Amino acid sequence: MITSTTHTVPGREVVESLGVVSGEAIIGAHIFRDFFAGISNIIGGRAGGYEKALRQARDIALQEMCDEARARGGEAVIGVDLDYETLGADNGMMMVTASGTAVRLG
Repeated sequence: MITSTTHTVPGREVVESLGVVSGEAIIGAHIFRDFFAGISNIIGGRAGGYEKALRQARDIALQEMCDEARARGGEAVIGVDLDYETLGADNGMMMVTASGTAVRLG
C-alpha cells in the first residue's frame, strides 16, 4: 500500500477517492518504562522505551489505516496525518491516530 503525506503520488494519477480511512493504537505507560524514562530525564539522554513504544503504536495505526483502505479497494492513502494524544487518568495512556484519504490510482 502506497502512503503519502502529500495529496499526490508522483507519476500516478488519482482516479477515484474512496473516503477517509483511519487507524488507532493506544499504549499504556508501563511502570518500569516510566521509571527508566525518569532516570533518563534526570541524567540526560533519550527515553528509548517510550520511543520504541511510540514507533510500535505508530506502525499499528498506519497498518490499520492501510487495511481499511485495502478493504475499500484502495491502492494508496494520500494526505496521511499522524496525531498523538494523551488519555486516561493522570495521562497514563498515549493514543496514536493515522488518517488519510484512500484512493485508486490510474
